[in-house]
Formats: sequence, structure tokens, C-alpha cells
Amino acid sequence: MLFKWSLFLLACTAATTSAFAPPAVQHSNVMQTRRFSTETQAEAATQKEAELSPEYNAALLKAQATVSAVLKDTKPEMLPGLLHFCKEYVAAHEMSNAKYPDEQSSPEQAVNRILEGVQYGFKFGMGPDKFVFPVAHEALRGDAEKEDGNTVDFYEWGNDFFRCLMDKEESKIMGMDNMKQALEQAEKGENVVFFANHQSEADPQVVSILLERAGLAKDAEKFYYVAGHKVTTDPLAIPFSMGRNLICIHSKKHIDADPDTKGVKNRQNLSAMGGMLDRLRKGGCILWVAPSGGRDRRDLETGKTPMAPFDSKTLDMFRLMGSKSKKPTHYYPFAMVTYEVCPPPDFVEAGVGEKRNFRFTPVGINVGEEIPSEGGLEKRQQFNEKCYASAQVEYGKLRESLFPGTAPDLE
Repeated sequence: MLFKWSLFLLACTAATTSAFAPPAVQHSNVMQTRRFSTETQAEAATQKEAELSPEYNAALLKAQATVSAVLKDTKPEMLPGLLHFCKEYVAAHEMSNAKYPDEQSSPEQAVNRILEGVQYGFKFGMGPDKFVFPVAHEALRGDAEKEDGNTVDFYEWGNDFFRCLMDKEESKIMGMDNMKQALEQAEKGENVVFFANHQSEADPQVVSILLERAGLAKDAEKFYYVAGHKVTTDPLAIPFSMGRNLICIHSKKHIDADPDTKGVKNRQNLSAMGGMLDRLRKGGCILWVAPSGGRDRRDLETGKTPMAPFDSKTLDMFRLMGSKSKKPTHYYPFAMVTYEVCPPPDFVEAGVGEKRNFRFTPVGINVGEEIPSEGGLEKRQQFNEKCYASAQVEYGKLRESLFPGTAPDLE
């Protein structure tokens, strides 16, 4: 296994120096317009794949050959998923390059990022150096002195991995007045909790990239994401999670999947809540949490993607944490439209290692007005209902703005 790992590192290094055609390639049989603008999500998720141009097809073959050489003997069960990963990612880069000819979406860059992602996944997700997340994780930014010799800025690396998949001209940030108000509150030492819907594995990177484009890059770096077990245990997800500030918990949706580990998971959650409370007590903490406990899923009958319901107990818990912090804590609905960039499986899977899909598409975020936290437990139902209803409204506005006719009916 060690020998195979060494071969893989050598292959990755060789691939980064291979010659590809320059970015201004001829794109044959590739749509020159954005995807999903006139298709339903159901059609988009099953659309026929466009034929790759020779340059991008060569890049795909190189990536797949390198991955196959390592996995066919060591982890053959992972090979089909990773070959699909390669194909999706390269195709999305060609779509991006067709609209925005740029070195960052070139065939060479697509291969480099694939091989880096797989390399980091092997090293930190399943190898002898497998990364173990503490319950409260600080982003690894490449500070060798503070990070035990690490020189990789995993935050920027994760952003760069997804950057070319987002249509920069047609992506949108809505509710900027509310966003700026929240960030100003955090700057004053008050806490902010964003109650968000969750649609794709790229959600943290979407937030960072869109805020960066709005001139709020430094603020984006301060976000803490409440993360479920998949993003800290799935080998391919782990490198992206290493670059994020995380509060690591087991979601209610998955905690009962294995009764034998339920007690351990509950203890870890208690420890995570303690770590989160410590940060809230310091003040100036910005939390992003998905109270649904998982990603929104496509409705197979309508092709639309409704928001998953917010869990009332999760909302209660974060409201309680805000109260216990003894610092002013503000709550905002935070709508995200990111389903199209990394469409998840249509059904919830308890395990890890799901098939990854990638698309070149617009994405967006929309921050609603602050939800006042007034009254005690007797007002919790009113607060919870307003959080979800407000998020649904903002989600509908954002989705209609990006993809007219795709907003689900309000419940």
C-alpha cells in the first residue's frame, strides 16, 4: 500500500507538468449558454452528456488513467465513483471555459485539481496520516508553525476547486443589507447565527466565493459551519472540511443509523455544544447551521427542489446557546441555491462515498431580515415557525431570480 501511495504521488506530480492545449480551445458540441436556465432540474440531473472536445477528453483520460492505476488493486470499490467524479469535473470545466475562456478552467487545471483532491483524500481520508477532527476545528490555512508543519491553505484550495463551476456573471447575492448588518453586529462582539437550508457539498465554498466577490472575503473566513459526520469521515470530503472552521456534530437524521454507536455520538455532540458555547461566550462568533440536518432533495415528481423542514429542537438548542452565552445573539434566515452545482443523490444515504456530480451553473445566497428572539420557551414555536417561513420566502425569491419557474410552492 505504501508503494502504491508513492506511485500515486509521483503520478500526481507528473500530471501537473503535462502539456495541454491553451485555454482558448475549440469547444465542439458544448452548449455556450448556462445550464439549467431553461431546463427543469429533473431534466438537468439526467441530461445527456455533451461530447468533450479533444483537449478536455485528453485531460479526462489522463486523470482517469492515473486514478485507475492506483485504485484497481488497492481500493477497487472506489474506482467507479472516482471515474465518474473525473468525468463530471472535467465536463463542468469545459462548460465554464466555453463561456469564460480562462487559464483556471483549462484542461490542465481541471486535471491538477482532480489529482490534488484525490491525493489529499487518500492521505488525509484513509492513509496513515488520516485527519481526525476535534469537536471544534479551526481551518488549516498553511501556517506551518501553528499547524504542525502543514503548509497547505485548505481554505483557498477548496474555494479554487469549486470556483470555475460557478457562473460568475449570473450568480447572485441577495439581502446584502441584512448580510452587512449581521457582519457589523459580529464586528461589535455580538454573535450571529445564520439558519440556512443546505443543498450541496459546495455550500461553504459558495458562501466564501460569493462574499469574496462582494468585497467581504475576510468576513467569509470567520464563519463557523456546524458540520455533520459525513463531511468529517468521507475521504473525498475531508480535505475540504480541513479548510473550514467547524463545529462537528452528528445530525439527528443520521444519529440513529447505528444503535451501537448512538451513545458515543451523543457524547460527542455534548462536547461539540460545549466548544460552540465557548466561542459564543467570547462574542463575535458567526455560525452557519442547517437546522434540517441534511441537504434538500429533489422532488422526483415535479423536478423542483423544496427546502427541507427545519428541526424545531435544533432551532431551540441554538436559541438556548445564544441565551447562555450572555452575549447579544442575532438570528437570520439564510437561503441558498446551490443544488445545481453538485446535485446530491435523490435519497438520503447513511454511509459515505456517494457518487459526486458537478455542473457549471449560477448559484446564489439570500439573507433575510433578522428574526427577533423574544420571550422564553413559550414563544419558541412562534420563533421556529417564523425562521422556516422566512427562509422559504427568501429561497423562493432567489430561485426564481436564478431559474425562473423552479421555485417550489410554499407550505
